[in-house]
Amino acid sequence: MTLPHHSLNTQHPSPNTQMKHKFLLVLLLSLSFLSLKAAVKGEEEPVDLVNPFIGTSNFGTTNPGAVCPNGLMSVVPFNVMGSDLNKFDKDARWWSTPYEYHNVFFTGYSHVNLSGVGCPEVGSLLLMPTTGKLNVNYKEYGSTYDKEVAHPGYYSNHLVKYNVKTEVTATPRSSVARFTFPKGESHILLNLGEGLTNETGATVKKVSDTEYEGMKLQGTFCYNPQAVFPIYFVMRISKKPTETGYWKKQRPMTGVEAEWDVDNGKYKLYKTYHKELSGDDIGVWMNFDTEADEQVEVQMGVSFVSMANARENLEAEQRGKNFDAIHAEARKKWNDDLSRILVEGGSKTERTIFYTALYHVLIHPNILQDVNGQYPAMESNEIRTVKEGNRYTVFSLWDTYRNVHQLLTLVYPNRQRDMIRSMIGMYEEHGWMPKWELFSRETYTMEGDPAIPVITDSWLKGLRGYDINKAYEAFRKSALTKGSENPLRPDNDEYMEKGYVALHEQFDNSVSHALEYYIADNALSRLATALGKKDDARLFHNRSLGYRHYFSKEFGLLRPLMSDGTFYKPFDPKQGENFEPSPGFHEGNAWNYTFYVPHDVMGLAKLMGGQKNFVNKLQSVFDKGYYDPANEPDIAYPHLFSYFKGDEWRTQVQTRRLLKEYFKNAPEGIPGNDDTGTMSAWAVFNMIGFYPDCPGDPSYTLTSPVFDKVTIRLDKAQWGRDNLVIETVRPNDEAVIVKKMELGGKPLNRYRITNDELLKGGALKFYLK
Repeated sequence: MTLPHHSLNTQHPSPNTQMKHKFLLVLLLSLSFLSLKAAVKGEEEPVDLVNPFIGTSNFGTTNPGAVCPNGLMSVVPFNVMGSDLNKFDKDARWWSTPYEYHNVFFTGYSHVNLSGVGCPEVGSLLLMPTTGKLNVNYKEYGSTYDKEVAHPGYYSNHLVKYNVKTEVTATPRSSVARFTFPKGESHILLNLGEGLTNETGATVKKVSDTEYEGMKLQGTFCYNPQAVFPIYFVMRISKKPTETGYWKKQRPMTGVEAEWDVDNGKYKLYKTYHKELSGDDIGVWMNFDTEADEQVEVQMGVSFVSMANARENLEAEQRGKNFDAIHAEARKKWNDDLSRILVEGGSKTERTIFYTALYHVLIHPNILQDVNGQYPAMESNEIRTVKEGNRYTVFSLWDTYRNVHQLLTLVYPNRQRDMIRSMIGMYEEHGWMPKWELFSRETYTMEGDPAIPVITDSWLKGLRGYDINKAYEAFRKSALTKGSENPLRPDNDEYMEKGYVALHEQFDNSVSHALEYYIADNALSRLATALGKKDDARLFHNRSLGYRHYFSKEFGLLRPLMSDGTFYKPFDPKQGENFEPSPGFHEGNAWNYTFYVPHDVMGLAKLMGGQKNFVNKLQSVFDKGYYDPANEPDIAYPHLFSYFKGDEWRTQVQTRRLLKEYFKNAPEGIPGNDDTGTMSAWAVFNMIGFYPDCPGDPSYTLTSPVFDKVTIRLDKAQWGRDNLVIETVRPNDEAVIVKKMELGGKPLNRYRITNDELLKGGALKFYLK
């Protein structure tokens, strides 16, 4: 997808450049997988419909960089530091992404990045081409740029200051950059001092004239100062430099000491020293004499185990391949994955929004093990070897337990199985299930015990191939261990004793904590039932209903409780809007959390006085603008109407309205942080007509699809059939409300169905009016 960049020197591709791009595209298409839709109708393939610029503004925190599906390596344009030309700067404010669409100052490509997260991390190993006099100060060597092009697995731009074309692509564990230089003195810089991570320190060593190896320290994600880890790298250059060296920012000195040091407080260039160099602000420079349009390629292999493994990853994944071949492989990987769901009908814009959302869902979690199977064990210095499948990392579970893993279970079950094995492996290594795991370090970000609904949901749907008894052991441990020894449920003592968590500090997250525990305990109760553990099932079911303690008849909402059981005063249900501090609630308020008991919707309705009161109050959330589409607690609100006969149409109206209002084919096209694909998964599900609104319950709520036909290519070995087809008959493009439905050719008169019912039916048909 090509978009003109809003830089100070925006240019458009020349006719010759356009011809070259068209020729290359045709060549790559000939190598790619042809989807059923493209073969039959001659239309664009799913990979061609992805716009990686969606979500790169409006705090969506996605990026247009090159990455393979669930790949460890991502290589991303870094444009968030160094110039007041930029709209957003990482050093001037809280900033969690290496790229922002409206920024204009490029300072290199960062390697290994996160997509859609709310805290800064990784995004380092900055690679930058320059020309003219050597300069290693990023505030001076950065450049404005134009001619941005981004497709899955590929990104390119043109650096205005240097007249250099840059291109990047990736394999699962490595990347390659191709720089097309003008004639004259040129340079390639590797900046190891800067990046998104708040951790500092790096080491680099020259191996040969065309190879460097080293380590960069990363970590401290979301306020956790101990969640620190190293990334190892090996860099290779296709052309021998005329001269190479290091740089290091020298500490400022005073007095006599400063008088004789010409590099005092400056970037010192090391021209004759080529052994190891370490420091907080260091880098590598390489000089070249280039001819006009000469191309220099830079390969980067990474590992979280060792430099030797980084080198092995690079050799295994790039040996004998050039840039174009690697690009073609990345494109094919993406098209194969995206083609697992084929959509027909709708507008091209809607198809672009859909396939971009699916693309974003498939970026995280990421494979962690090297090509030799080695990976860093969880919270340990130990190196282990994968016994079966892939070891995954980047588990943003507070986000993804709601819908991402449900989508993976249905459409990519082998991947989900490996992710569950990875989570169980983390328990075996660390003693606890992951909460928000990042490269084998636990960050303990957000609330709850989210591994429970993830694994329970998959198990109850029939996904096997992992030790469910070991998982249950882990779940029971976190559910019953006292708070002082429980990193997942730190306030478990009060929760187990009283059935709720009281407000102990004005702006603690007590209600949010408890609501997450209720959802986890409901899922655990379901799993216990499936495993024949009746006493546990009863215990955890009863605990899951403790939300009733928080219900205030005065307000008809959930309200924080004090230690003595009285309600918190003074209570403002709207306090907490726009991420302001709120007593008892994390990133929201009572309106965003009251309906956040998906496991007992009918029980909550009874507390509110019945269906009419419940529906009216829920409708008021949307009518008064209290619904927050950018955060997780209330994202399933639209689907709750479908629990009540006669009000299901409200779900259909709201899901379609929210899709049109908040998901667009534009940089602002995601309502907020994509949260490693969670917001995108919401769009994917609702566009195809069903949504998993209760984590841990293997069921879906139905809503009217956007497309005329959706074909989900299923894993027959797992689900017993090749595909699931969803068709929609509509009198016109504006029709949204469902008139009737059929499942497997038979009338369907309810709007919630189980996963088994959906798959056994095989064909779901909507008739709209």
